[in-house]
Amino acid sequence: MTPEEAIKLIEEKVKNENLKKHMIAVSAIMEKLAEKLGENKEIWRAVGLLHDIDYEVASMEEHGKISAEMLEGMLPEEALHAIRAHNERTGFKAMNKLDFALIASDAISGLIVASALVMPNKKLEEVKIKTLKNKFKDKSFARKIDRNRIMECKKIGLSLDEFLSISLEAMKEIAEKIGL
Repeated sequence: MTPEEAIKLIEEKVKNENLKKHMIAVSAIMEKLAEKLGENKEIWRAVGLLHDIDYEVASMEEHGKISAEMLEGMLPEEALHAIRAHNERTGFKAMNKLDFALIASDAISGLIVASALVMPNKKLEEVKIKTLKNKFKDKSFARKIDRNRIMECKKIGLSLDEFLSISLEAMKEIAEKIGL
């Protein structure tokens, strides 16, 4: 599946603009992680971009499963498994780097957006690694974001600092696309 085909599918299936921005952000992080880890950038980017394609239509128990069904034949099985496994309610267990990377990227994108939105100009360029680390440690900040999911970065061989740095850099590169 080409990036253009993925974007077209998102335009057809996803109405919420903030959800689209989230999917773009996760995709950017996943691509940077693939680059760092020597993995397939196209697959990792597609997984990040399409992981929530069912979010508006699926129950929380089915979220991820429905996405995988929608994407059957368009992505390899490893990609479909990662999409299923990113929602622990599906019963699919994360087993490999792609799975853990998606879980961590999904969570960190939210923390980075929340961090940008409390900055004076509400821009990603204002967010520094130190700020992000402090926001990560502050459990009262963006409390719905599960820090344990972010810590899954260790299962792909990255320290928290490395993961925060890669993720923030990835999102800063696409700041204009996501309105931050």
